[in-house]
Amino acid sequence: MKKLQGAHLSKPIIPDLLMTPSDQGDVDLDVDFAADRGNWTGKLDFLLSCIGYCVGLGNVWRFPYRAYTNGGGAFLVPYFLMLAICGIPLFFLELSLGQFSSLGPLAVWKISPLFKGAGAAMLLIVGLVAIYYNMIIAYVLFYLFASLTSNLPWEHCGNWWNTDLCLEHRGSKDGNGALPLNLTSTVSPSEEYWSRYVLHIQGSRGIGSPGQIRWNLCLCLLLAWVIVFLCILKGVKSSGKVVYFTATFPYLILLMLLVRGVTLPGAWKGIQFYLTPQFHHLLSSKVWIEAALQIFYSLGVGFGGLLTFASYNTFHQNIYRDTFIVTLGNAITSILAGFAIFSVLGYMSQELGVPVDQVAKAGPGLAFVVYPQAMTMLPLSPFWSFLFFFMLLTLGLDSQFAFLETIVTAVTDEFPYYLRPKKAVFSGLICVAMYLMGLVLTTDGGMYWLVLLDDYSASFGLMVVVITTCLAVTRVYGIQRFCRDIHMMLGFKPGLYFRACWLFLSPATLLALLVYSIVKYQPSEYGSYRFPAWAELLGILMGLLSCLMIPAGMLVAVLREEGSLWEVSLPHPCLLPAPQPVALPWAQPLEQKTRLLQYLFQGLQDSFNWEEHFFLTSSLGYESAQICLVCGRLWGRSPVLWPLPPPGAPGKGGAQSKDHGYWPVPTCLGGT
Repeated sequence: MKKLQGAHLSKPIIPDLLMTPSDQGDVDLDVDFAADRGNWTGKLDFLLSCIGYCVGLGNVWRFPYRAYTNGGGAFLVPYFLMLAICGIPLFFLELSLGQFSSLGPLAVWKISPLFKGAGAAMLLIVGLVAIYYNMIIAYVLFYLFASLTSNLPWEHCGNWWNTDLCLEHRGSKDGNGALPLNLTSTVSPSEEYWSRYVLHIQGSRGIGSPGQIRWNLCLCLLLAWVIVFLCILKGVKSSGKVVYFTATFPYLILLMLLVRGVTLPGAWKGIQFYLTPQFHHLLSSKVWIEAALQIFYSLGVGFGGLLTFASYNTFHQNIYRDTFIVTLGNAITSILAGFAIFSVLGYMSQELGVPVDQVAKAGPGLAFVVYPQAMTMLPLSPFWSFLFFFMLLTLGLDSQFAFLETIVTAVTDEFPYYLRPKKAVFSGLICVAMYLMGLVLTTDGGMYWLVLLDDYSASFGLMVVVITTCLAVTRVYGIQRFCRDIHMMLGFKPGLYFRACWLFLSPATLLALLVYSIVKYQPSEYGSYRFPAWAELLGILMGLLSCLMIPAGMLVAVLREEGSLWEVSLPHPCLLPAPQPVALPWAQPLEQKTRLLQYLFQGLQDSFNWEEHFFLTSSLGYESAQICLVCGRLWGRSPVLWPLPPPGAPGKGGAQSKDHGYWPVPTCLGGT
């Protein structure tokens, strides 16, 4: 390794944000990492991508059911309280990490290399979720194509997949009112269409014998992956444009379904059932846990998607404003979706002559059984069915874009020189691999595997990852340093509210969720089918694997890095702010340049414990030299300057350097 010699060093490369116009003309800048990596083409791309990522299928088929089973309108009290305690702070934390570093879920752990295993756990979780999530999109595509008929195929009995139990439920009435039918011994056409035709679940004896591949589902899954690949082909440059449609059009359809729903007879019966407050439920801990779980999974924290999206932002993007827009918009969308769903369920209950709670379901049962059945009762039923499933398609695709972009970004950031020039090819290989792994979900018993993945892939493991991330950022990297990072980007430091949530309230709430999920653990089931013990064990191991990657990452970091355990946990010397290059750096607002210098000099003060001595490598003025000094130490762009060690400090190998004791420049700063 060569030693530094001031007389032989090339002309210093001054970081672009601190260059004068004359500097720009004299020096050829290296390719900027962030510029080479790519950025959003506009601020709205990022905002719509975050909205599309957060507003997903769960807003339609999970929130309304959770609301009415946990106190109706009273559920909004714990829901918004948990949004304030957990949702907004964790959302802002993840966006801040990504934007400050311009790195993905793996490389961002330069903030504390000891915890890089948390990034690997994120990738494992998001990979498993992406496999089965696209299968749900394949089901939606199947129903979307099935809606392109004059009569919906699940409207009547008498098809080859129907059984003798199939009954077209058309409630009977007399002059005194509705006479409810006995629905317990019969099956609706929509339910048999879903289970016996789409899934063909009768062809499987259980999760251990999945049966044959359903080629119609196999082709739908292939189409889903092709759509995803084409949309992420050019990274955020392409997906950022697709979301202009996929993130906004669902609101138009939701509004149409809402208007149509509230005009149906019996609609207000369903809405009343949905929102009537039952405040005595607030005394139950289960209601508060359910609210926290809904916030936790709906916003998508811990999956790495938010961090990835923010890493493509310009350095001074106002993510504080975006945090409130997305989180509150997500909550409002969930509430509106509940109105659209329960207005139709109220109409359905009146037509069938049964209470609303007998037709209300959550999850796939709502999307693929109950709501399709309700569509058959409307005039122009294929039209409304097509709109509903097209809305689900656009809602699902946005989230899937984020999952895939997270994986691709994380790996390419780890191996930028090999993979970034071939990012499109790498994205295609990821899609092909996940399609092949998801083929088991297209079999007769594929739904059993989907339920297993859904129950365990992102359960307690995800909570452990988020708790670890929160503690690593605030306790190890340091809450003061993190707030200083945010001040440099946004011009203000987070106040007491965010600090209290990051340090205490959010981790404590997540820990309570984790304990609750363990104490209240229930084996997986699908309908009347109970999973065997080996399947339960497999699911638990799936969740534990993501947890074990955190201590495994610690072990690898300790073995690879020199120094004590605490030294390994400290930020990597090459973790640096990632401002974006601009055409005329000195035309930037004075406030931003001032924050930059304050940040760099504060970092310099924190970094050294001895009286600093530096050598200069060119005839720069003193003021310019000081700027280069700070940037050479903290920016990691070039071997401009490097500190002289304390008197008597040994050189490499324990020998005193003959070159005035200058230390070699680290590779990340351009040294050799």
